[in-house]
Amino acid sequence: MSVLDKFRLDGRRAVVTGGSRGLGRAVAQAFAEAGADLVLVGRDAAALTRAQGELAPLGRDVRTFAADLGDPAAADALCTAVLDAVGRVDVLVNNVGGRRENVPLEDATPETWRRYLDLNLTSAVVCTRRFGAGMRARRWGRVINIASIAGGVAFRGIHGRHYETAKAALVGFTRAAAADWAADGVTVNAVAPGVFLTDANRRWFAEKPEWEQEIRGRIPLGRFGAPEELAPLALYLAGEASAYVTGAVLTIDGGYTLW
Repeated sequence: MSVLDKFRLDGRRAVVTGGSRGLGRAVAQAFAEAGADLVLVGRDAAALTRAQGELAPLGRDVRTFAADLGDPAAADALCTAVLDAVGRVDVLVNNVGGRRENVPLEDATPETWRRYLDLNLTSAVVCTRRFGAGMRARRWGRVINIASIAGGVAFRGIHGRHYETAKAALVGFTRAAAADWAADGVTVNAVAPGVFLTDANRRWFAEKPEWEQEIRGRIPLGRFGAPEELAPLALYLAGEASAYVTGAVLTIDGGYTLW
């Protein structure tokens, strides 16, 4: 097998949560170009249909499922539906998540706190448990958790730390699952992105232009990331190229955390 062949995903099927836009959409594109069939999951059915159409020219089997993974029961039901429809999942990208609200800690009710932890953490735990069972039985699988540099540092100018807390816990979960499942041939790794120009971050910048300027000024490369710049890293973790990598947290942030 050549080195480039180790990045191919022919014959594999990948589930990408939050796969209709942003980082998830870029990852889906890379996986399809590498030969994988796809299952895209998201809340917006119209966005999923649009992504499916955009990926169609690549000739891969692309299924879409609309679900709110912030609800643990809905996440579990989604896993059942996917497994009933496609039977086997080889690669799981737990990408769904986000801050969505800038709620100060002192104002966050237990319900609000729990809702965002479920979105950013519990969704990954549920999907990993359900799809990972088949991976372990076949003794091959890849779980990729999209964490954040916010799991290790707190961003200035933002109130409420449910996001930082959840992403830090997601890193801990990554390492624990990697240790537990290594003997079963399943690797579990995390990607910790910095600030990328997703639609969600564009909205934040429109609301807080001073925050945009401050954050950009703290990035040694002097710019924000483009979603397609994260996709090759996810592709590496999804195939044979990363067979000896598990429990790792790979940072991609333009150098933000150097300072």
